[in-house]
Amino acid sequence: MTTDSTLTPEQILSAAEDVLRRFGPTKATVVDIARTLGVSHGSVYRHFPSKAALREAVTQRWLDQAHDALQAITAETGPAGERLHRWLTTLFAAKRKKALDDPELFATYLTLVGEHSGTVAAHLETLTGQIAHIIQDGIWQGEFSAVPVQSTARSVFLATAHFHDPVHAAEWADVRRSDADFEALWALLKAGLTGTWGKPAAGGRKPGRTPAK
Repeated sequence: MTTDSTLTPEQILSAAEDVLRRFGPTKATVVDIARTLGVSHGSVYRHFPSKAALREAVTQRWLDQAHDALQAITAETGPAGERLHRWLTTLFAAKRKKALDDPELFATYLTLVGEHSGTVAAHLETLTGQIAHIIQDGIWQGEFSAVPVQSTARSVFLATAHFHDPVHAAEWADVRRSDADFEALWALLKAGLTGTWGKPAAGGRKPGRTPAK
């Protein structure tokens, strides 16, 4: 049983998630969260000084939940192309799971994200930084062309927004179509990063060109 003395921030955030799921962001209160935990609302405020601080912490927790898996991929030393592909598919899978498995909570988090633009900006900076790290590895490995790393990382993130930006969540339900579209986009991105875009296949001609008669 939770008591005022044993209460932890993680317990509060988990309870807040449950309350938000049940009541939504407009009706959920700190008193509801405290009641769920069986403690006084003052105990909650000892960890989070205001309702706004608590909502920001909930938002940060939600945004960070995929970071561990993504950071692990970033820190690997294998081929950069495979890692970048797996990093993007992991991000997409995490966002799609949240949107499809718990749509009410997902909608609630979209409201919270809109309230905390600074938190979101820092989150996006972390993600693009991870992409940049993998791209830099690819350049050092000779797998990717020498490109401006930071701007290319941002371009990759923006180009794949359809697969991780919540504004497109309604389109993720068709899993087969979404996966096919992602793989087609990845083929284009990989060709750009490796410098093979527009080059003919070995022993062949450039695609889309009609032989001269």
